[in-house]
Order: sequence, then C-alpha cells, then structure tokens
Amino acid sequence: MILVSKLFFRKNYVGLSLWPFIILKNDDLKADEALINHEKIHLKQQLELLVLPFYVFYLLEFAVRCLCYWDSYKAYQNLSFEREAYYNEDNPNYLNERKPFSFIKYLWR
Repeated sequence: MILVSKLFFRKNYVGLSLWPFIILKNDDLKADEALINHEKIHLKQQLELLVLPFYVFYLLEFAVRCLCYWDSYKAYQNLSFEREAYYNEDNPNYLNERKPFSFIKYLWR
C-alpha cells in the first residue's frame, strides 16, 4: 500500500518503507518505477527479517557505519540494505529473481 505524506521527509529523501507501507513525499512519485521498486526491495528485506529485527539491524549497521565514516549520509548510502536496493532498483524483475537474505552480500561491497 502506498501512502503520501510529507511528515517523514527532510532534505533529498522522498520515499521510505515501513512494513507494509511505502510512504512517498508527494503523489507524483507514484509514477517513479525505480523508486517504487527500491522501496519494494526494502519491504521484502523487512519481511524476511520478520520486520522488527530488520529495524534493529538497520539501526545497528547505521551506527557502526557512522563511526566508520563520520558522515551520516555516507553511512546511510553504505548500508547493506540500501546498497542492495540502489543497485537493483532499475531491474523490474529483481524481486522475482532475488534470493533470500541477498542484502548480506552487500555488507562488504
């Protein structure tokens, strides 16, 4: 289910996934197939980690990467979940081809 709300966003962020919802900054973004696919990849990641552990792991990895990079945006860009989603957002078949826990191979890329 796709919702539209500006409450969750700042700066350049335009979409986010909070299982089972995709939340977009504005209605026009519903037509952005790469963005929707990116967020669907996150929904799949969340589901396979049983939702709550996904958020715990995401925050822990973010904290570690913040310590490594001393830059929160660079840390965000290098999260395994984000790497997987960004790398595959232009592939409309990715979710059909994706193996479970594929984000793990993006931990060390």
